[in-house]
Amino acid sequence: MKRILTPIALAAAMIMAVGPANAADIKERNVKFPIVNAIDHPQGLGAQKLVDVVDKKSGGKIKIKIFPNGTLGGEQQVAAAMQGGTVEVSMMSPAQLVGTIKEFVVLDFPFSFANTAQADAVLDGPFGKKLMDYMPEKGWVGLGFMEQGYRSISNSKRPITKLEDIKGLKIRTILNPLYVDMLNTLGANAVPMPFPELYSAMETKTVDGQENPETTVDASKFYEVQKYFSATRHIYNPQMLMVSKKFWDSLSADEKKIFEEAAVEARDVQRKAARAMTDKSRKVMTDHGMQLNEIAPAELARMRDAIKPVTDKYAAQLDQSLVKAFYAELEKTKNLK
Repeated sequence: MKRILTPIALAAAMIMAVGPANAADIKERNVKFPIVNAIDHPQGLGAQKLVDVVDKKSGGKIKIKIFPNGTLGGEQQVAAAMQGGTVEVSMMSPAQLVGTIKEFVVLDFPFSFANTAQADAVLDGPFGKKLMDYMPEKGWVGLGFMEQGYRSISNSKRPITKLEDIKGLKIRTILNPLYVDMLNTLGANAVPMPFPELYSAMETKTVDGQENPETTVDASKFYEVQKYFSATRHIYNPQMLMVSKKFWDSLSADEKKIFEEAAVEARDVQRKAARAMTDKSRKVMTDHGMQLNEIAPAELARMRDAIKPVTDKYAAQLDQSLVKAFYAELEKTKNLK
């Protein structure tokens, strides 16, 4: 018995002497994680979960600092900084990356996702992986899709109950050509600008309104400068959790695994928070005097028909096999609830 146990005891002693098997593969690191929303926004909650999980799994060696409220710049600035390696991690809509990765525009095709269950299935499956495969050659690595939610239009002029009500409204949108074309086609005057500039632009009436999910309106207190919120739900926005490729390439296999595992945990927490907070945000908005209204299905259908030429225009610019794959995934998942 003694002869059998001795090698085991020796192995145990060696493990205790050197510590965990992967300890040498985890370095002390300080990581910047800028986001444009507040820390209590679902985006911020997802970011915090990533921070906590990475801290725990790395034994406190990898420390991530969140910079909320656009303090390191708008999403376009952050994306460029990540390519240069001066920012390591961020979370933003894939729509912000369309200027560099044109294929991401498929996620912006209006009225594509019937519900969040369908969106999850498409984004977490092979199609979502196919999109993330375009990222490394452009300087980023995708870790997963989180949720921003369905974008709707708010403004300070009037409720939108029909297509004609959009006409003439100056609506801020993101720096993405499809969004600009979509709003202009609906009759609005699209005004692209970075998110950190939006509140003051609405306060000074530089723009009449904007288009974002309820949680963003709530977290950014847009109800202070906006009167009407109309549930157009024209585009479902995922959020891309992404890292700088320069940073990613500096990580060991064990460090990469930590980030990949943390991304899944953060994704699940973030999505759950985003969906729970939508109803909460709607109540906060009404409590602060905003008027919220739904839009009749027939009017939403009119809007969908009006912007079909925009969808067709951008679909024609892509590899048609990608477009067909996207529509095939939508068809396959259309009955999910």
